Amino acid sequence: MDWGNVTTEDLIDALREVDWSSPPRPVSEFFSRFTVPRSYAKWNSRVKCNLYYYRTNYFILVVFILGMGFLRSPLAIVAALMTALSIAFLNDSFAGTFSEKVTRTVRKLSPHLAAKMRPALTPVIRGRPSAKRAIHVCGQPRWVFVLLSSVVGFILWFVSCGLLTLLWALAIGLLATLIHASFRTPNLKARLNTFREEFRAVWRNYSEL
Repeated sequence: MDWGNVTTEDLIDALREVDWSSPPRPVSEFFSRFTVPRSYAKWNSRVKCNLYYYRTNYFILVVFILGMGFLRSPLAIVAALMTALSIAFLNDSFAGTFSEKVTRTVRKLSPHLAAKMRPALTPVIRGRPSAKRAIHVCGQPRWVFVLLSSVVGFILWFVSCGLLTLLWALAIGLLATLIHASFRTPNLKARLNTFREEFRAVWRNYSEL
């Protein structure tokens, strides 16, 4: 993939649809080799490649910095977790996995209730779905859980009086992510992983036809 030709919208869509269940990259690889980009085009391509390849590491890094900023405020830590949960729900893979695990747990207690948590089937016309399948969580549209967790997180931030600390922690986390993505030299493993993800996406779209 030529990351220089990938737009920001394309990168956001890729991060939204990619599988986040894979574990983070090893620490030895995450802090392996750093070089200064030779041009803006090289920097732009490198940042997009690293954001995609080390997505789980960066997410954990931001959550860790948020947690460190609120060690003395348990309520703010819960708020940070709710905020991270609302962001995670935006990813298709996480939302689907979360819904499936909750449904399986509920099925053990109440099969009737678990059946109601299943999303409605998409009508099929001439062997193809009539529309792109919407993401549901526990039978409800995904935006309901995103909105709910965001509102709960905001209320907890307000009650804990940690909004200023939140802004500083987010700024530090995003700055650390940007610095690492700018100077971490993409290796061959990152490029091969990108091609593998592209193949999986193409095959998934082909299998849905």
